[in-house]
Parts: sequence; C-alpha cells; structure tokens
Amino acid sequence: MPLGTTAHKQGRIAGENAVGGDREFEGTLGTQVVKVFELAIARTGLREAEAEQAGFQPRTVEFETWHHKVYYPGAHPLRFRVTGDANTGQLLGAQIIGHYQGEVAKRVDIFAAAIHHGMTVAQISDLDLSYTPPLSSPWDPVQMAAQAWVKEVRTDRLPALAST
Repeated sequence: MPLGTTAHKQGRIAGENAVGGDREFEGTLGTQVVKVFELAIARTGLREAEAEQAGFQPRTVEFETWHHKVYYPGAHPLRFRVTGDANTGQLLGAQIIGHYQGEVAKRVDIFAAAIHHGMTVAQISDLDLSYTPPLSSPWDPVQMAAQAWVKEVRTDRLPALAST
C-alpha cells in the first residue's frame, strides 16, 4: 500500500542495511485513518471479502458503543467492524468510524498491533488498556467490540455443537 508510514519503514530498513545491517521489511497491514469533517474513519488488516480471497473463513461482526463513559460529558458513538476467522478465532481486520475526538486512530492501532502479533479476537480482552471516564471505559471499546465478535460467533456455533 502506498502509505507514508510504509515508505518511512522501508527507508529506515534500507538505511540500516546500507551501513551493514540485516533487516527485512515485515510487510504492511494497510493501517490507515482519515478525517472527514467531524469523523475519523480507520481500517487495518483484511476486510471480509479480502479475508475470504486469502483462504480464511471470515466472520465480520458490527458493534457500536460510546468512546468513553456516557455519563461523562461529550461522549460520542464509535462503530466497529471486526473480522476474524470463524474456525480459529484469529483476528484478521477491523474498521472503526466515529467522532475525530473519539481516539479512533489509537484504537485502530490496538487492532493493528494485535494482528501483527497473531492474536485471536478473544485475546484482545486480555490486553491491559488504560481507563479513565473522560477517555474510555473499564473495558475499552476495542475490547467490547472484540467481545461482541466472540459472543456472536460462539452463539452461532452453539446449535452445531449441540447436535454433535
């Protein structure tokens, strides 16, 4: 993907290798965010169609919550789309849209780091993320979106599991 972050990483690696280093570019997840008026729109990893083309059994779950505790003034909604492999639970991608002050860029970066490290969607709940009412919730919205994915995928699989 032709992104500035990718170019900077490749430039740094080229520079290190030019002076005797031995680094390789680890690739890109296509993590990006754009501000459109009052909204921030972000993505990382694979969307459902891309995941299917790559041979996964993708499942995408949509989830909406507030960017911080709703009782604290100035809360804005965040809408998530989380894509994971329905068979393995591997996190494959995520998209977020919300108010530009809703920490959308920070939150998509959490998903990007999780994908980079091969985490499952369920393992996102284990992350130790910061909390204070004006900025988040005890479960960060990223974790709530991941929990919604796990709940929906498990619920859909229960009838199949019960018949075996």
